[in-house]
Amino acid sequence: MASFVRLGIASGCALIAAVFAWALVAFARADFFSAALGGLFLLFAADSLFSVIADARQENETKDELDDLRATNIAIKSEFEDARQKMNDVALALAKRSEAQEKKMIGELQVIESLLREFAGNVAKSKHQHQASEPAAAASDGSPVVPKDGADSAHLEMIRGALEDNRIDLYLQPIVSLPQRKVRFYEALSRLRSEDGGIIMPAQYIKVAAPAGLMSVVDNLLLFRCVQVVRHLTQKQREAAVFCNISGHTLSDAEFFPQFLDFLHHNRDLAGHIVFEFDQTSILRAGAGEEANLRYLSSLGFKLSMDQVTKLDLDFAKLKRLGFNFLKVRAETLISGMKAAQAAVAAEDLKDLLARNGINLIAERIEEEKSVVQLLDFQVDFGQGYLFGEPRPIRDVVDANDPRARETASVRTLPSGLARRLAG
Repeated sequence: MASFVRLGIASGCALIAAVFAWALVAFARADFFSAALGGLFLLFAADSLFSVIADARQENETKDELDDLRATNIAIKSEFEDARQKMNDVALALAKRSEAQEKKMIGELQVIESLLREFAGNVAKSKHQHQASEPAAAASDGSPVVPKDGADSAHLEMIRGALEDNRIDLYLQPIVSLPQRKVRFYEALSRLRSEDGGIIMPAQYIKVAAPAGLMSVVDNLLLFRCVQVVRHLTQKQREAAVFCNISGHTLSDAEFFPQFLDFLHHNRDLAGHIVFEFDQTSILRAGAGEEANLRYLSSLGFKLSMDQVTKLDLDFAKLKRLGFNFLKVRAETLISGMKAAQAAVAAEDLKDLLARNGINLIAERIEEEKSVVQLLDFQVDFGQGYLFGEPRPIRDVVDANDPRARETASVRTLPSGLARRLAG
């Protein structure tokens, strides 16, 4: 473009010079040679003038561009400094938040340890009282109680040993939304390990541990782990929540449970991330004190769930008042066992009945695809079972790239030998 402009200017100058030479010949009576020299002089003068003007304009444009570049450079430097300052502020805030989180977690562990230590003392006291009265015990027909056989005694010692060495592992099983099958929650399940590394399933240890007063120890160690796991899960999945089982023995413990409620009162940020689950039998047997504890737990923002449901002739309005938000029913019950469960409505109407009372329905023990098809006809909210995922060790669920999560997943020793004291 600039070359065309330059050519146009040169052509214009040549035309003016030619006209000037013609005027010298026509009007000034100059000879042709003098007129030509005059025209050339005018041509060079005009060209020089236009060159000076063009150079000055180019210089001004270059100066303006340099000024713009300087201003842009200054703006970029300023924005860079602002960004670096913001990054420093964010890093400092994250460091402070991490430090505060660490202190809070340490405080939580100390509080839980204190609560469990006191609870362990009660368990040990009850165990000694039971042992002291055992020789005088008699069956309902007046005959002496038969002592535990060797197998049960061996199992009991194996369980005590697992608790002493803190060989209790946390497993998580997903609870998915239906029909999307998106993981919405996890249920925390406990597994004991024998000395040779074998897994002791709940069905194996409950029948021996419960009479010996050790089930509450298992439940409370599970609570201890749940708090840790929730802290780490929520760092990656802010909507993550864990269903944590609480035994009927713990719920009715007049000394431990109020202290546990006090701990949760000061840690209400856990609400929304822990759902406390109780079996149906414990809730139906709950007295006024236990129901008050449930309502207070709900008032703190924690959601409640009922599992091991065998009868559906329930007062759902009362469950809602107690704070229950979830009800777990076996898939086979919904599909073919509603009459045996004494349900007041058909399976396809149960969801609406629960919804009117603010309760979500979870179908559990789903193992086959055909069960899902049938359950979708009942508009079930959530599903749980081996079809969607079997219980897996926490280390397989928590993000493996989070070193703090790996540390928590591999923790085997509670602070200050708490596990040994818990086992008596």
